[in-house]
Amino acid sequence: MKIQVLCPHFAPDSAPTGEFMTAIVEHLGEMGHELHVITALPWYREHAVEAGWGGRIVRTEKRPWGKIIRLHPFPTDKTNIAARAVAFAGFTAMGLISAVVDRFRPDVVFAMSPPISLGLAAWAAARRHRAPFVFNIQDVFPDVAIETGTITNERVIETAKRLEAFIYDHADVVTVLSEEMERNVASKSDTATTIIPNFVDTETFVPQPIENSYRREFDLENKTVVMYCGNVGFSQSIELLADAARELADLDDVVFVVNGGGSAIAEVRARAEGLANFRIIPYQPVERVPEVLAAADIHVIPLRKGLAWSSVPSKLYKILAVGRPVIASVDEGTEVGNVVVEADAGFAVAPDDHRPLVEHLRVLLDDRDRREAMGESGRRWVEQWVSPARAAERYHETFERLR
Repeated sequence: MKIQVLCPHFAPDSAPTGEFMTAIVEHLGEMGHELHVITALPWYREHAVEAGWGGRIVRTEKRPWGKIIRLHPFPTDKTNIAARAVAFAGFTAMGLISAVVDRFRPDVVFAMSPPISLGLAAWAAARRHRAPFVFNIQDVFPDVAIETGTITNERVIETAKRLEAFIYDHADVVTVLSEEMERNVASKSDTATTIIPNFVDTETFVPQPIENSYRREFDLENKTVVMYCGNVGFSQSIELLADAARELADLDDVVFVVNGGGSAIAEVRARAEGLANFRIIPYQPVERVPEVLAAADIHVIPLRKGLAWSSVPSKLYKILAVGRPVIASVDEGTEVGNVVVEADAGFAVAPDDHRPLVEHLRVLLDDRDRREAMGESGRRWVEQWVSPARAAERYHETFERLR
């Protein structure tokens, strides 16, 4: 089968959605499919085209399974919403042209959101090539942007909702990560939906000793580390960690670590000012992420109220895979909290309130054996339920049904 793929990130870009799409494409390639991937030049880490990739608007690479067309993403400051919208529009326009004029004749067109605008490019390409269109949603837009206050203009919100509905209505199948996201889409469109959760590479993300080179480099040896690792944006209530660190300042061996960066990092830095038990460490190279995650005794995943219904952070599965417990500060009954509880890998607590977070942190900080048992339980859960090969098989089955 011939598959045309449109996505904003692809290896070696370090975005979680890029890791997801790279693994899916490579597994589909191993199944014998031919793929053309239309994506951006690597840019996620610093929101700038990475060194060694500049100088051209378009780059083309050949792979054993097909071809990659990389386009300039017009990266901008994360906090400049208007500029980001223009950048997404520019990247989408280039993606549309590349997809439509490509001599490759796909049997299916597969696109990822965000940005949701890629759905327009994919729909146009599918019409041009008379192929079905499959739309994968990693975050529900504009719901996430509305909940975080990123978009407040009523006209912009209405336009975004109409765009969302149009793309859902014109997709042959919309794939989502959870039952909550499926219900969200079903409330807006009658299009067919399929739940295909994200996954983790359980051969790359494995349990390993907690004392490692990351701890040595950042003076964390023999400490009990509570960590948030990933993007520090408006969707994550990272300031809860600063509030928790302030309440637990009497515990001399406990250190709170935020490893990452993003549009809200300045706010977090200001909230944690003066805290001796709070560290902000910049993004590490993507190949070091398993070591970074393994360096924590406890991980925290904090999503602002309302966002766990439309977003499932892929970092959850990676944390479980390295055998560390999780406290998820999320809406009750949503996928992240449900997985943590089902896997017996930690606790789910109410969002946007540091008090239940502190309460459950104290439970785990006081019981090393329980932390280790929860870490082992989480590892067993991911080995059984979430693998890239199984996800690729589900996409293969979906594409075959449409063809």
